[in-house]
Amino acid sequence: MMQFLYRIQPTRPEMVSVGATPREQEIIAAHFEYLKQLTADGVMILVGRTLNTDESTFGIAIFKAETEDAARAIMLADPAIANGG
Repeated sequence: MMQFLYRIQPTRPEMVSVGATPREQEIIAAHFEYLKQLTADGVMILVGRTLNTDESTFGIAIFKAETEDAARAIMLADPAIANGG
């Protein structure tokens, strides 16, 4: 197994400084459930986000996959990625 990392940054920084819209809240909830399941499955090694709430905030996911294609599929299936960050 190889290890991979993806970095995610909100496309609308106000989501973390002012608050998420109802649609963003849905995506965030699905994103957390996805990461929680992958963690339970032993795929995710570490996930988290910075504590700052300005445009520089970001999250990372460090995970295991057999191939680069498999890693890309895991990343692209993340609801936060699939719905435009």
